[in-house]
Formats: sequence, C-alpha cells, structure tokens
Amino acid sequence: MVNPKLTAPEGPPSDVEGIKERSNYLRGTLKEVMLDRISAGIPDDDNRLMKHHGSYLQDDRDLRNERQKQKLEPAYQFMLRVRLPGGVATPSQWLVMDELADKYGNGTLKLTTRETFQMHGILKWNMKNTIQAINNVMLDTIAACGDVNRNVMCTVNPHQSEIHSEVYEWSRKLSDDLLPRTRAYHEIWLDEEKVAGSPEVDEETEPMYGPLYLPRKFKIGIAVPPENDVDVFSQDLGFIAIVEDGRLVGFNVAIGGGMGMSHGDRETYPQLAKIIGFCTPEQIYDVAEKVITIQRDYGNRSSRKNARFKYTVDRLGLENVKAELESRLGWNLEEARSYHFDHNGDRYGWVKGLKGKWHFTMFIEGGRVADFEHFKLKTGMREIAKIHNGDFRLTANQNLIIGNVTAQKKKQIISLLEQYGIDDGSQHSALRRSSIACVALPTCGLAMAEAERYLPKLIDKIDEIIDENGLRQQEITIRMTGCPNGCARHALAEIGFIGKAPGKYNMYLGAAFDGSRLSKMYRENIGEDEILKELRSILPRYAKERQPGEYFGDFVIRVGIIKATTDGTNFHD
Repeated sequence: MVNPKLTAPEGPPSDVEGIKERSNYLRGTLKEVMLDRISAGIPDDDNRLMKHHGSYLQDDRDLRNERQKQKLEPAYQFMLRVRLPGGVATPSQWLVMDELADKYGNGTLKLTTRETFQMHGILKWNMKNTIQAINNVMLDTIAACGDVNRNVMCTVNPHQSEIHSEVYEWSRKLSDDLLPRTRAYHEIWLDEEKVAGSPEVDEETEPMYGPLYLPRKFKIGIAVPPENDVDVFSQDLGFIAIVEDGRLVGFNVAIGGGMGMSHGDRETYPQLAKIIGFCTPEQIYDVAEKVITIQRDYGNRSSRKNARFKYTVDRLGLENVKAELESRLGWNLEEARSYHFDHNGDRYGWVKGLKGKWHFTMFIEGGRVADFEHFKLKTGMREIAKIHNGDFRLTANQNLIIGNVTAQKKKQIISLLEQYGIDDGSQHSALRRSSIACVALPTCGLAMAEAERYLPKLIDKIDEIIDENGLRQQEITIRMTGCPNGCARHALAEIGFIGKAPGKYNMYLGAAFDGSRLSKMYRENIGEDEILKELRSILPRYAKERQPGEYFGDFVIRVGIIKATTDGTNFHD
C-alpha cells in the first residue's frame, strides 16, 4: 500500500513508461521484428524492451561514416549479457560461451564489472540460436538489463572460501526470486521452454514489479568484509555479510547507491549507499523485495535521469525510507553490526581454500577474453575448461578466478597456463592490476570517448612516472568510462576518468581505496598531455610525502589537492 505521506515526483511519464505500458508485459513486437530480415536493426520501442531480455542494439561506430557514405544502414549488432548470480560459472558453461563468441559474436568475451559474461557483435538473425544455446547449459539473459533487478553480485575472492558458498547461494536465490514473472522471454526466445530458476505462474502478473516495472535499473551486491570487491556502496541495495565466530549471522543493509550521472547536470550525481540496519540471512529476500516495491511506488517515472533509487532515497529522506521499509516488512531492522573493509580489489595468484582445493586469480586487462600476440588467453582458457572440474568466478574487477581446483588438476592447469602465456599479472604494475575500463567505443552508443581501448595505453605512460618514483607495487585504483553512466564505477576510483569528447576526459581524484568515499572532479575536459602533466606533479609528492600505509586517495585529500566528497549531493561542489 502506498503511503500518502510519501509522494512520487509530479510530471508526465517518460516515453519509456508508455513503451512498457503498451508492451504487454515486455513483449512488444519483438517476436515479429526479430524475424524481419530487411534490416539488421529493430525499432527503438522494441530496443527499449529488449534490455529486459538481456540485450540491446548497437552499431559499430568505427564503420559509421563509411557506411553512411555508401548509403548503407549502420553496422547493427546486438550486445548480449548473461544473468550469472555471484559470477560463478561451470566449465561446461564457459565452453559454451567461448564457442558462441566465435560462432555468433565478435570472437571475444567481455567480463563485466557486474561479474558476468557479455558478448558483442551478434547479428539479429543469430540472437535466438545464441540465447537457446545459453539456455541449454542452464544460463539465461533474463533481466540482465532493463528496468528490473539486475545480476546480483557477491564477493568471489577465495580468501573468504569458508563462507563463499553460503553467500553465493544467497545471491543466487535473490537473483532467481526477484526475476520478472512475465513469460515474454520464454515465448520469444525459447519457444516456451522453462528456464531454470524462473518462477511458476498460473497467469500473467507481476506482483512485485507491476505492469510498468521499475522507473530505472536496480542493482544488488553482497560484500564479505574485509573485502569490498563488489563496491557494495555503489549498489542500489547492498548487503554486508557479518561473520561471527566463523559463522554468517546476517547482513548489514545499505540503500541508495549508484554511479551514473549526466555531464553538466548538477541534479544528477553518483552516490554512496547508507547503512540502515541489520537483518538475518533468512530475511534477506523480504528486505530486497520490499525495498524494490518502495522504488516501484515512489521512484521518478517522469525524468529517467533522476529515476534511480538513490534519488528516491535522497528526495524522501533516509529515515523516511527506512520507516517505510519497516512498515512494509512488519518488523524492524536490528542495529547495524560492526565490520571493516580494507580492500576493494582482487588478490592475485594461487590461494589454498577449504578441503584442499586451490583458487587461481588472474588479471584480465579490461575484462577482455581474447587471443593476444604474446599470450593466447581465450584458447588457453578453453583448454583449461576442458579439464577443470571446479568452477570459474568472474570478479567485479573484470578479472577471473579458476576456482576449486584439486591438487591433482592444479599441476595440469599450471602447465596449461604456462603453455599459453597466462599468469597472475604480477609482471604488471599494481596500478595496472587495479584498473577497470568499460567497453566504450566502438560498440557503446553512449560513449563520448575511448575507455577499454585507450586506458592500457595511458597506463603505459603513467607507469613510467610510477616506476620513476618507486610506486610500482603501490596499489592505486584507476578507472575509465567513456561516458558518465558509471559502468566502470569511476566515482569510486582514486584516479578516475570520464569521457567528455574524443580524446578528452574529466579527471577525478580522492575516492577511498576501500570504496567508502566518492571522488571529486580535479580537472575538466583534458587530454593525455594534461593528464600526464598533472600526475607528474602529484605522484612524486605522494611518493615523498605520504604517511605510512596511506593510500593515494587519502593523501590527495590530506594535503589539500582535492576536497573530500562527503556525500553524493556535494559531488559537484
């Protein structure tokens, strides 16, 4: 029931609200337009709905001008994202994704910052075969995009192996239980085959989402201290695992995080989730469902730029949202428990876990699984998947863990890693190993500048400054996005870049190494020369003036290079 004391923003619904309303629970005319071979594209209304099915239409922007000159339509292709709760995949699932990337995609896989697979370059007439092949290995793409709850993340670092399986199960249950109920996905792509984990329904209804679903996307992540590898404060709803005497006793609940913003619009900003209390493991689904219904009822359906849950929380007030949540739950959250984060990256190399099993974390720059000149990553991982009997864990930092390796298989896997030139990344600087980049150009239609293709080259030059100042093993988080949407969580990087125009970026400094503080803009609309000039000034100071154990983000604030962002609402100040 809607609380009359709380209100949603006034204003006419956005065009997307109308599209969802007319869509017949996300069907639209997708079934028909996907059979149309006259064009490789689809109408915009259907593309908006396509996101809820885990995909959207893109085109190769490297080819735009040439195709336009030839009076051809853009080089349309689809991006397809898998729903992979907790980032855990089986070897057989890896092999299918590898095969599909070659058969229908662009020959590569992208490991995303939400711990899942993403494929690019799929042509319209190959989409159904691709989704059906994914479904055959018990995966799906439902709700991987769109105005619904997206892939649920959880800590994958093997240092917490004693409770990883338990936290993973909660992330999987949340992901399954919060799925849309519509049968549209099954009708359009699977000829009504049932997807594992999808809820049984007797009639078309969306008891949690309603016919209009959410005003915008919704993200959930579960962190296990002392690791904050999922950047839990960037989530709309974050759960922080509380472990006492080696036992998971529950979760602190944090609400209202999010990274996206718009250039030049001070009404938009990244925000950190705020902790509002504690719940037991068994209460986690009830909390998630009721939080989602609050966003459903009070989120901004007029302006999509202000439609994320963070704006709903800031507009209504944290305490009011908490009171509404407890009213809907019918019980009160307990007081938050103590915890401590000290890291938000991945720990590389071999780690021994429970029952004699081993885990190997490797650095994958930009999350791009492909064969490169000096090492055959994609081929090597394929050969490893053929003999591996454990799991693969996709991390929130675009890296990969070969998990639950037996002592017997470890020797074989080490041999294959060496054969294909794959290692833990220890030859790279700690700065590079702490980097994240979104896809950006050429496939993302929102990108204003390069990210994945450019950040490694920029780091090559920053590394020269790093080495000159003895900082090669000093972890400094560095992230780059081609636009302000925040797919690489730039606002939580100690050095962050947001694309502003081709070759130009806004430069941000001052986020906390553990993901608990946002950055602030340091320089606007600068190119590579200016970036390197600034870092040639700041990094030597950090090397000489830092205090013992002081991280770069803390240093630039302490010495007055940048002001601390204490809340997203003063991000632009």
